[in-house]
Amino acid sequence: MTAAAAQTRSDDSPGGTSGGSPGGGRVRRRGGRWIEHWDPEDEAFWATTGERIARRNLALSVLCEHIGFSIWSLWSVMVLFMGPEYGIDPAGKFFLVAVPTLVGAVLRVPYTFAVAWCGGRNWTVISALLLLLPAGAAAAVLEPGTSYGTFLLIAALAGVGGGNFASSMTNINSFFPLRRKGYALGLNAGGGNIGVPVIQLVGLLVIGTAGAARPRLVLAVYLPLIVLAALLAALFMDNLAPVANDTGAARDAAREAHTWVMSLLYLGTFGSFIGYGFAFGLVLQSQFARTPLQAASLTFLGPLLGSLVRPVGGRLADRFGGARITLGTFAAMSLATAVVIGASATASLPVFLAGFIALFVLSGLGNGATYKMIPGIFQALALGRGLAGESAAAEGRRLSGAAMGLIGAVGALGGLAVNLAFRQSFLATGSGTPAFASFLACYAVCGAVTWVVYLRPAARARRAARVPSADGERRPAYAEV
Repeated sequence: MTAAAAQTRSDDSPGGTSGGSPGGGRVRRRGGRWIEHWDPEDEAFWATTGERIARRNLALSVLCEHIGFSIWSLWSVMVLFMGPEYGIDPAGKFFLVAVPTLVGAVLRVPYTFAVAWCGGRNWTVISALLLLLPAGAAAAVLEPGTSYGTFLLIAALAGVGGGNFASSMTNINSFFPLRRKGYALGLNAGGGNIGVPVIQLVGLLVIGTAGAARPRLVLAVYLPLIVLAALLAALFMDNLAPVANDTGAARDAAREAHTWVMSLLYLGTFGSFIGYGFAFGLVLQSQFARTPLQAASLTFLGPLLGSLVRPVGGRLADRFGGARITLGTFAAMSLATAVVIGASATASLPVFLAGFIALFVLSGLGNGATYKMIPGIFQALALGRGLAGESAAAEGRRLSGAAMGLIGAVGALGGLAVNLAFRQSFLATGSGTPAFASFLACYAVCGAVTWVVYLRPAARARRAARVPSADGERRPAYAEV
């Protein structure tokens, strides 16, 4: 028996089996769970082997990303506990909330490539354990008398939770076939996004039962959950060997204009979601004089609904096209923003809440739709370059995985821009109305770009180069977008 054969196990065992056939499995490599053969576009492979494995990895990815989002948004909850005795004004709190957004955005780029560097399962375990740093540090310093600089430093550590999204999405993108990516990526991201309202609900529970002087109870909930998530990922997730470390993919993706077009669109959708999620409670406290308990009782609702509808956005994009859903989303977000501006001017809290929650829901739909567009665009580009079949699919996965890190980073920077806009708006006018006016302009620009680049008939006619398919027909290269 050869050394390779000696390592062979059943197709769903921790070590795995080797094999190149569609029903083939995995081989143990470098001491971890490695899948050597992976071809989700092959329907026979997907039905017999791929779907079961992909679903298991998706479920655990959602769990780890969910906790990552909770830790990333930790300080949007902690500031609700920080009363006058902390000596931090509203502008200082908005900046404190913005710092993790910035760090998380920057970390999304290296986190994307960490999947190829050490494997999706391995990096999920490492990135989950890294969440212990910001959670433990916050538990150590959260009390009146701690310097503002210390709070900024600890808040910056929470940015590691934002990086988790990029590696999780890159990893799951490789597990699913193109026809299922919208739903899978939407579910993965939506389950992660729910981490924002869940930690806000935990904060509400603590404030409502133990009072605003006990923020450490929130962290007492999350520290053991982090350890549990890392353990489950280590035991049951897999690495994909075909996702080889390819530094050229990042360079090629960065050179493609569509990467930066999609970055702008994702900035408008996800940037809104995460920025509003971090700032909602502070806006209610600063503009409508809500108490910490009153603010906490409302802040979770928008992020929760926005997270739940993200898979719906992916599903709609699978059916009708991501560009169409994205354009409709930006049009509706513009309308909702106008409602919020009117409510701010008249100090109408019920109308303000209705408009703001609508923005969360619409941004969630847009998140799912825009992320669905990414793999379709890059596979279409591969087809346009003369590739076909699995070669086109592999090239599409290679470039879309790299592009997701860049696009996700820019989208997270949109969250930073939202919080900085609110900070400046409250400093200058004591109201968030000027910030909302700037967001309205942003949505108008994003909607126009979506139309011009992906939907305008004249542009599609020039750009949709027809390429031969496997059956000899010629189809538009952008049919999946």
